[in-house]
Amino acid sequence: MVGLRYPFEVNLVGDSAATLQALLPLLAHKSDRGWRETVEKNVARWWQVMDRRAAVTADPINPELVFHELSPRLPDDAMLAADSGSGTNWYARHIRMRGQMRGTLSGTLATMGCGVPYAIGAKYAHPDRPAYALVGDGAMQMNGINELITIAKYWQDWDDPRLVVAVLHNNDLNQVTWELRGMGGSPQFLPSQQLPDFPYAGYARSLGLGGILVEKPDQVAAAWEEALAADRPCLVEFITDPAVPPIPPHATWDQIEKAVESLVKGDSDRVNVIKEGVKSKMADFLPGSPDR
Repeated sequence: MVGLRYPFEVNLVGDSAATLQALLPLLAHKSDRGWRETVEKNVARWWQVMDRRAAVTADPINPELVFHELSPRLPDDAMLAADSGSGTNWYARHIRMRGQMRGTLSGTLATMGCGVPYAIGAKYAHPDRPAYALVGDGAMQMNGINELITIAKYWQDWDDPRLVVAVLHNNDLNQVTWELRGMGGSPQFLPSQQLPDFPYAGYARSLGLGGILVEKPDQVAAAWEEALAADRPCLVEFITDPAVPPIPPHATWDQIEKAVESLVKGDSDRVNVIKEGVKSKMADFLPGSPDR
């Protein structure tokens, strides 16, 4: 499947370190560093935009803030499993991988329910390292709730008891909702998209695990600190705003047109979608330098 998603002139298959070492002697050094400097400038600008997007207010919590506050607090040997959904966008945008950190997604990206089982598997492979499952409430209701029972049964076998499950609680199958808006021009369809309410943190506590409910933006950082310092696996339930749009960096005109069409057709959350969409895009385009 190499080259399936993007056309390449030459596809190289192999261990990345060994392949790059073999490739290096064949490359010619260029004195013109213009392309590299442009990339560096764009990356610096990207992180500036991420800082601004995480600071955008929402009702009640901006999900981007959740991941933005987690990233600098992660240990260098953290193992992360992000489930499928809008949370995958925030994971990809805000988590900075470093050291011996490892991250994983579901096979071919869009299969829900992998987050908590992957984290459990990671703990059995490396019981001395901390693991994190970053999960939406749709995937949590699919199988994550049951997997908490597995964690409660086995966690005391692990050398390092830290396994943190973060749940984005917005009562919406959010990624599909946004796909319907952006690709089909369809408004949110509550009979199939709305999830039943569930007390995730309370349920975790009932199993003897840690459980933290976060309902305000100013509680996010402290909640991460508490979860990362816990003496047992801990679930952190963040009440997040489903109207924060996972807008791609380069949205096509067709996607924008379809999203507007869904609002015109009477999307149940159209007021908040417009409000959060405008604020998010303003964060993208505000002027400023990476040093500010």
